[in-house]
Amino acid sequence: VQLVESGGGLVQPGGSLRLSCAASGFTFSGYVMSWYRQAPGKEREWVARINSAGGSTAYADSMKGRFTISRDNAKNTVYLQMNSLKPEDTAVYYCNVWYGGRHYWGQGAQVTVSS
Repeated sequence: VQLVESGGGLVQPGGSLRLSCAASGFTFSGYVMSWYRQAPGKEREWVARINSAGGSTAYADSMKGRFTISRDNAKNTVYLQMNSLKPEDTAVYYCNVWYGGRHYWGQGAQVTVSS
C-alpha cells in the first residue's frame, strides 16, 4: 500500500488549497479514505472521510462548510479541497486508509496558513 500526498504549500488566511492523495497497492474503489492532520505540538486529528463510492462524507466540526473531501476511483485519488483557510489550519495533512487490519499513512503534505 502506498499513499502519496501533494498540493500543500503556503497560503494566506482566507485562501484555498487542494490536496491530492494518489493511492496504490490495494483496490482503491473498495475502501473508505480519510484525511487527518497534525499541527506542531498537537496530536494527530481526524479531518474527513469518504466512503468507497464517494457518495457519503463526514467532517470534523471545525472543518464543516470549509473543507470538501472527494475521490476519483478511476484515478485512485482522493482530494481535500480547503477553503477559507485559517492560521489554525496550519498542519501536516495525511491521507489514510484502514486496510488489512491496520492504518496506512502517506508521508504528509505541509499546509501553512500565514500572512
